[in-house]
Amino acid sequence: MTAKTDQRLRLNIAQLEVFVAIARLGSTRTAAERIGRSQSAVSDALAELEGTLNAQLFDRVGRRLVLNEQGRELLPRAAAFLSEAGEIETLFNAHQVATLHMAASYTIGEYLLPDLIGQWKAGHPHARVHLEIANTSRVLDAVAAFDVDLGFIEGSGTHPDLMVQRWRDDRLVIVAAPDHPFVGKRVSLRRLADATWIVRERGSGTREATDRWLIDSLGRMLVELELGSNEAVKRAVASGLGLGCLSSFAVAGALARGELVELVTPLPLMNRVFSIVVHRQRSLGRTARAFIQHVRLKASMPVTGIRRQLRRTEP
Repeated sequence: MTAKTDQRLRLNIAQLEVFVAIARLGSTRTAAERIGRSQSAVSDALAELEGTLNAQLFDRVGRRLVLNEQGRELLPRAAAFLSEAGEIETLFNAHQVATLHMAASYTIGEYLLPDLIGQWKAGHPHARVHLEIANTSRVLDAVAAFDVDLGFIEGSGTHPDLMVQRWRDDRLVIVAAPDHPFVGKRVSLRRLADATWIVRERGSGTREATDRWLIDSLGRMLVELELGSNEAVKRAVASGLGLGCLSSFAVAGALARGELVELVTPLPLMNRVFSIVVHRQRSLGRTARAFIQHVRLKASMPVTGIRRQLRRTEP
């Protein structure tokens, strides 16, 4: 057996688990809390790993540990190895399934994935899912940092380390309170340009699409409020503070209940794409692959509930 082989065999899962936790959380203290070990044990495991590899993996910046070039090279391989190890643990146990870690933008995470996860768990009762809901920018960061197995985003997010795969279509709509003076009229582009708007925060896929659609069409947009969730935008619009621009999925319920009204405008339709995001260097386990297959199958079916709700609002 060669010395190189001996050195490789001295690596163990515990060391790699510690390394990945520190890379994600930035300190031995928070990594120790996350994986349920003492801080000294975590520090020792990192020192052992760096000694085995004969390489420093982190630079200390203030109180944080930040991956250096060698650490960044190791991270995707370590994360993929841990994912595969988790799959091996569940391979021969039908009642144990690896936890699926996902991140989704607000529109997808609030209005699409809950039902899809519920349907998934009905057929996979032992499946465990952890879902983080954030804006598109944060979702991309989470996938890039190996914090999650896969992400769901609005729009065309780009990152050199990520693969963005088309999932399903969406349409943006302009909504107002039922007593807004624009309701029941065909509103001109000039009046839309002079109106006040309630929009999502910068960094969200909805905001990116809204700016691209409305500013390109109207030349300007007078923003009254920037809010960090679809629900907050809907409440502000329903109270009469301004017009809103949101996903058809996000407003379907409010339209059906009469809380909001979709405006008729001369603007061109604004269709966009929801996408699935995975890391180029992550080997997806069977649970993640099966869930992607599940959501793709459901996306190919007609969304009858949403369409019925939208039809009720038509004049």
